Amino acid sequence: MNTKIKYFSISILCLFSMNSCSSYTPPESKNTAADHKLWDQMLKKYVSDEGWVDYKGWQKDREGLKTYLEILSNNPPNDSLQTAEEQLAYWINAYNAFTIELILENYPLESITDLHPAFYIPGVNTVWHKKFFEIGGVETSLDEIEHKILRVKFEEPRIHFAIVCASYSCPKLRNEAYRASRLEQQLQEQAVAFINDPIRNQLSENKIKISKIFKWFKGDFTKKGNLIDYLNQYASVKIRPDANIKHLDYNWDLNGQD
Repeated sequence: MNTKIKYFSISILCLFSMNSCSSYTPPESKNTAADHKLWDQMLKKYVSDEGWVDYKGWQKDREGLKTYLEILSNNPPNDSLQTAEEQLAYWINAYNAFTIELILENYPLESITDLHPAFYIPGVNTVWHKKFFEIGGVETSLDEIEHKILRVKFEEPRIHFAIVCASYSCPKLRNEAYRASRLEQQLQEQAVAFINDPIRNQLSENKIKISKIFKWFKGDFTKKGNLIDYLNQYASVKIRPDANIKHLDYNWDLNGQD
C-alpha cells in the first residue's frame, strides 16, 4: 500500500456534509429486489478479511462486476415492494460497488481524490458528484446515494461504517454483500469493528482520538445523545463523559493491497 499520506484542510473535507441542500428523488422500479450474489462472490475473492482490496487482480476480472452493476441499475428498490432492510442493503451495496468500479476504471492511482476535476469546489463538483452511472435510467452520483438517500431516508448512522470511499482511513470494506436478512448483525459488527480499530480510532477512558467521520457527520451520531454516548454503545473501553476529544488526520491513500 502506498504509505504517502495526503492531508486535506477542513474546508476541503467539509464536502461530505454540504451535499444535502438540493432535492433528489431516487427512481423506483417495478422489478423484484436486486440479487447481490455476484457482488458477494467478488468481495470474497478480491477483499481481504482486513478490508484491503486487490484492485490489480480485480481489474483483470471485471465482467462479473459489470454484470452486477447492470443488475443494480435495472432494479432500484421500490417502497411498495421491498422492505426497508432490502432497500438499505441495496443502497449500501450500490455505493460500494460503484466506488469499486470508479477505482478500477481509473486504476492505477494513489487516491480517489486524484479523480477530482482539475478545478473543483469542495462540496460542489468533487469526484463524488460525478454522475457516472444510472439507477433506473436516471444519472446518479455517489454523493446522491450517500447524502440524499442513505442519510435522509434511513436515518441510520451506522451506514457511515458500511459505505467505503476506497481510502485508508475509511471503514474496512466488508468482504461480503450486505443482505436484508443479516443487515442488523452486519451493521452492528461494522460499528464495533470501526470504533475499536486502533488505526482509525484511539480510545481510552480520559482521552480519545477519533476519525473525522465523527466530526463531519456529528449530527447523525448525536440525535439521541452526545457523541461519547454514541461511542460507548460500541467501544471496548468505557469513555468518560468529560474525556478530551481530538480528531485524527484523514488518510486518503487507496485502500489497496501492496
